[in-house]
Amino acid sequence: MKKMLLYCFFLTVGFTCSAQKTLNNKNKKIITAEIKEMFENYHNDIVKDGLQAEFRYLDNSDDFFWVPPGYESALDYKTVKNILLSNSKTINYVEFSWETIEIFPITSRIANYSGIVRCVNVDTTNNPMTFRIIESGTLIKRKSGWKFLSGQSRNLSKN
Repeated sequence: MKKMLLYCFFLTVGFTCSAQKTLNNKNKKIITAEIKEMFENYHNDIVKDGLQAEFRYLDNSDDFFWVPPGYESALDYKTVKNILLSNSKTINYVEFSWETIEIFPITSRIANYSGIVRCVNVDTTNNPMTFRIIESGTLIKRKSGWKFLSGQSRNLSKN
């Protein structure tokens, strides 16, 4: 009987914890608004400070990975940082804006997103370039705010 009561206790605790992690529509809307604000700040900071502003929004943890356009495997934070530092030396201006964005809150601290980003940049020879990227990823909420935890992006063909 004792084993049965203990089993029921753990089962109840398991269901209770699981139910607490389920987000209601109000919470999903709040999280979605927070993330949209983060993306707006992210895009504004990149216009203002260039590609190096991205470091404020990347999760600097061992769990971070990204598959950038042109790559076939996931890169860790250090590698992505080195690529951004290298690319920032060749760009005078960069601007990102969402053409489409969908945000999918999973928990109060984790969300997925997917969308198409329009990118405009001007290199150091004042050559402008506009392109589109399809991107999806996972965001994590840290004490300092929402951060990119993982994802992938790929250039879209010019049709």
